[in-house]
Parts: sequence; structure tokens; C-alpha cells
Amino acid sequence: MHSYVPPITDYRFLLTEVLGFDAAMAELNKADTETDLAVTILEEGGKFCAEQLHPINSSGDAEGSSLENGAVRTPSGFADAYRQFAAGGWTSLSADPAYGGQGLPFILQLWLDEMLSAANLSFGLFPGLTRGAAEAIAAHGSEALKSIYLPPMISGAWTGAMALTESGAGTDLALLKTKAEQSGDGTYVITGTKIFISSGDHDFGGNVVHLVLARLPDAPPGVKGISLFLVPKFAPDAAGDFTTRNAMSVGALEKKMGIHAQPTCVMNYDGATGWLVGEPHCGLAAMFTMMNAERLMVGIQGLGVAGAAYQQASAYARERLQGRGTDGGAGPVAIIEHADVRRMLLNVRAFVEAGRALAGWTALQLDRAHGHNDAAERAKSDGFVALLTPVVKAAFTDFGFESAVQAQQVFGGHGYIREWGMEQYVRDARIAQIYEGTNGVQAIDLVGRKLALGGGSVVEGFFDLVAMEIDEASAGSDLIVAAKTRDALLLLREATKVLHGASIDQGGAAAVDYLRLFALVALGWMWTRMAVAAKKGTSPLHHAKLCVADFFAQRVLPQAQGLAVSIAAGERPVMALPSEAF
Repeated sequence: MHSYVPPITDYRFLLTEVLGFDAAMAELNKADTETDLAVTILEEGGKFCAEQLHPINSSGDAEGSSLENGAVRTPSGFADAYRQFAAGGWTSLSADPAYGGQGLPFILQLWLDEMLSAANLSFGLFPGLTRGAAEAIAAHGSEALKSIYLPPMISGAWTGAMALTESGAGTDLALLKTKAEQSGDGTYVITGTKIFISSGDHDFGGNVVHLVLARLPDAPPGVKGISLFLVPKFAPDAAGDFTTRNAMSVGALEKKMGIHAQPTCVMNYDGATGWLVGEPHCGLAAMFTMMNAERLMVGIQGLGVAGAAYQQASAYARERLQGRGTDGGAGPVAIIEHADVRRMLLNVRAFVEAGRALAGWTALQLDRAHGHNDAAERAKSDGFVALLTPVVKAAFTDFGFESAVQAQQVFGGHGYIREWGMEQYVRDARIAQIYEGTNGVQAIDLVGRKLALGGGSVVEGFFDLVAMEIDEASAGSDLIVAAKTRDALLLLREATKVLHGASIDQGGAAAVDYLRLFALVALGWMWTRMAVAAKKGTSPLHHAKLCVADFFAQRVLPQAQGLAVSIAAGERPVMALPSEAF
């Protein structure tokens, strides 16, 4: 395999020419965090990913994590790499300075996540899940819990995990059975078994802080009876030192299709000591603080894997000699000369570069939601982030898996052989469509909940923003991507009207197609932005942006028409066949 090359040039282009990073930071009173500093941070993070994490990606997949006498062992090199990662300050990048974080813009965190996922997806889950757990504790935990647990989690000395799923309670958490009982000293006794717990344990040293959903004895039925508890691997002793092994253990490691290096645990809580996070029976709302952060991270995993797979496939296509060229010469020629190979590579690149831009824009909105001086602007940006979260999670992971498959296809038979590394990208990418809420659930969330935010004002505000920028880009311009995106936006607006107030069946039947249509419009908007910037430049990068924007407009955006037809067909074609006939 070729070495991983962090996309620093693209990051700089987006920061300076597309996203207006310096102006955005000045508006948030963070003018000291300017583009050159941001690029330097990304360069150093990329260097760590390329030099330390990518070299152990394939070997980690082959070796996998293991369970030996109740202890989890991660693959060779992972523990040392994590300690170096933490020592370099990468676990604290965007965290609250009050607890030892650096407080840097979230766009740097999200793009670091992209590079982590590209270089070593299994490794990236450790800091990602820890960050999500820390955010949930920061938002809902008591001052005592925050002061004790946040500093070591942010520094990377401790890690975090979330424990939701049970064998009988997956998407429907109302069915969970894990119990919590008061012990009389302010703590709770947690009893139950959870499955599919990523980063549930490891051999990095330090504590592992689990956030566990459980029911109190007086809990009402359903999701309104769920509470959230902090359950550490090591509990404090009488002196306050974390030396007491808690009554929790790894029962088994799941045997999975991909992310073999990541220890996905069956966790047994056998009367473990826990602390309530937030109010009783309000655990689901608290957990969704972590879940929403993780859903953005998972979307970026799809983006990262797609970018890494593209790098390998494009390099292979330039080197592999097969067949004759279009001039009819004797050949052989590099397969990059064949139109079908170019089609596959451009499909991947068209997603990756627009996805990277949309991720950056969404991250800046998150920074605005947290730090803008104007409450109305904070609320507006918060609404946009809520609206786009299921889109980023589901569309990026769908496109990410499709991209990994297409990149593998460029290799032909070699792509099916392990030593070339492409089959690992396919296997690893697949999980991102499933965990943190399956992509079908994300689509239903978009249609059933997010379209109704603010009585529909949030989605209409987003559409108005996209329409305004497309109109500005089209004025006196011949940009095909702007015109095609406008056409797709009209289809999306019409589909949105149809789905407002739709029945459960109608919304469920249309949801996946609607989310993909929404994503195509959002990516077209980003390609419009990039094309506008590229027309002002003369470099090879600017020329390449215009070429890929044109490909997206003419070969990808036409999918919008078919999706709109499917949405308009309603629920009857989906629901007509009786259940017993399946």
C-alpha cells in the first residue's frame, strides 16, 4: 500500500477560499486562531496519522484485539500509539479549557477525525468515544463528577465508552433491562449486560469510564424511565484514589466483519458502583448529548475511509498497465486512461471533496452555536447542526461505503486480495452505516423530527441560504453545478412539502430517498461554493476543482430526479405486500 497523504492542501483551500475561516473566527472573538495556525495544527495531526497510525492499520486488522484471562489486549503498537497521541495533546484539541482542554475550533477536531479515520479507523474510535462521553458528563454531570472525571478524560489519561445496547434492546431502548438501585451512600448498584460496546476495555492503562443506561426501581415504563450512570472500571477508594476494581468485566469480544483492532465488548455489570448523571429518568436526553456528537464523528468516519481508499485507488490506476489507449496504440496504458476507471475515481472524489467542505461548514456552525455573541445567531446555527446531523451521519457513511467498494473495484481482482488493503476499507466502512443509529433510523429522524424543528422554519432557513448562494453564484456565470443544484433544490423543496405532516408509513417509505436527495443538494451547494472560488484561481488545484464540480453536476446530481419520483410514489408500493407474504 502507498503511504497515507493528509489532505492539507485541500484544508487550506477550504479555510481560505471557501469557508471564510478567519472571518468566522473574528466573529466568534477567536481571531488569534487564524488560518496559518489552523493549517499548522492539521499538518502536525496529519503527520501523526500518516507516520504512527497508518503503518499499524493493516497489521492491527490482521492481529485484532483479544481477550486473555479476562483482560483485553489490543494489537501490537496500539497502546504505545495511544500514549503518544495523548502526550501530543490531540485528545484535548477542542475540549473546554476549564478542564484542561485547548478550546480550539471544532472544525480542527472534525478534520482531525477525518484523518484518524482515514489512517486507522479502529484507533480513532478510542479518542472519539472518550470525547463524546466527556461532553455528556460536561453537559449533564454534577460539578463533583465533572471536576473528578473530565480532566483525566480530556488529557487522555482515561478513556470513555457508552453502554446502551442490550441483546433485546437495540434501536428500541425502551426494552432495556439493566437495573440500578440506590446503595444509600449516593452511589448506585448497576446490574446487567450490554453488547456491542466499542472501546469497552483496553490495555492502554488508566481508567475506562462507561456511561450506562439503566432503570431505577421506580422507573416508569418506556424511554421515560431510563437513567444514565457513570460506571468507571476503577472506582475511588477511601482516600479518593482510583484503585478499587469495579464489579464490571468483559464477558467476550464480538467477532466482527471489520474494525478488528477495535475491542467491541460484551460488558457484564455485576453489582458495579455507579453515579447518576443528570436527573433520574432523564438518561436518554443526557445520552443523546453523546449520541449526537458521535453521529457527526461516525459520518466523518465514512468520509475518512472514502478519502483513504481514493488515494490508494488513484495511485494504483496511474501505475497499473492494462489494455490499449483511446488512440488505438499497441499499449498497454495505465488504467487511468480508461473512461470507466475515471468514472469510478471521480464518483469517489466528488463525494470526498464536497463532504470535506460540508463537514467544515457544519463544524463552524457548531462553533457559532456555542460561542456567538448573538443569541438568535446561536439558535440559528444550532438548528442547522441539528438538521444536518442525521444527513452527515447517514449520507456520509452510505457514500463512504459505496466509495470504498468503487475504489476496491479499480483494483480488479487485486482489490479482493488482503495484501492490497482495499478489502479492509470495505469491511471497516460497513459498520459506520449501522452503529450510532442505523442509517434508516437517521433518515426517519430527519423526516419525522428534524423537518419539524421550529415549525419548519429551520429547514426553510437552510433552503433559503442555499438558494441565495446559488443565485449569487449564477449571476453572470455559466457554472453548470449552480444550475443543476438549483434544479435539485426545487425537487427537494417539493418533496419537503409532501412529507410535512406525512403519515408514519409515508414518511418511513420515503425517508432514505429523501435523506439522499437532501445530501446531494447539500454537496451540490458545497461544489458551487468551491467552483466559485476556483474560477478566481489559475492553479492546478483550481482547475481540478472545476473539473470535478462539472462531473458532480452532470453525472451525480441527476440522481435527484429519480429520488424525487420515488418519494412522490408514496407508501403504497412499499406497504401493499402483506407481511405474511415476505
